[in-house]
Amino acid sequence: MALLAHIAQSYRHPRQALRAVVGGEAREDRALAVLMSACIVIFVSRWPLLAARADQSEATLQQLVGASLMAIVFIAPLILYLLAGLARLLARPFGGRASGYQARMALFRALLLASPLWLIEGALGGAVGPGIAQALAGAAALGAFVFYWGAGIRETESASPAKIDTPAPGRQIQTPSAGS
Repeated sequence: MALLAHIAQSYRHPRQALRAVVGGEAREDRALAVLMSACIVIFVSRWPLLAARADQSEATLQQLVGASLMAIVFIAPLILYLLAGLARLLARPFGGRASGYQARMALFRALLLASPLWLIEGALGGAVGPGIAQALAGAAALGAFVFYWGAGIRETESASPAKIDTPAPGRQIQTPSAGS
């Protein structure tokens, strides 16, 4: 439940929520929990599409779900860790000041914040099938991901460490715990 509250808080106050998460001590357990939560939500969002595809192909639903599980929950996190590192390295020559942890959290949180839109895209694809509604939902999910990642990069790379380490005055931002 704390994860849903954090997503809602991040929609209302994205900069303050990001500062609360990346400020202070680097917590790789938190980064991994955020990343895996996002990947699991995206994996679940694929189920309606996989069920529809299984009806139309020779592959069984179990085969499609197994392949999707491997790709989204096991391989995608490795690629996302590499992508966050690459983004961090590319920001450094342009004056980027974020730590590796802050760069990872900017990417992982963007994925988590966009994941509810992928649920909608998957539901539309499974219920209605491929079409304009699914394409628009997919574009919205991708747009949200790019927006939140860009905002996270801008906030972490351009901010001084003192600005990141101090949460907004008078605000209590709930952060997701590793057990959520």
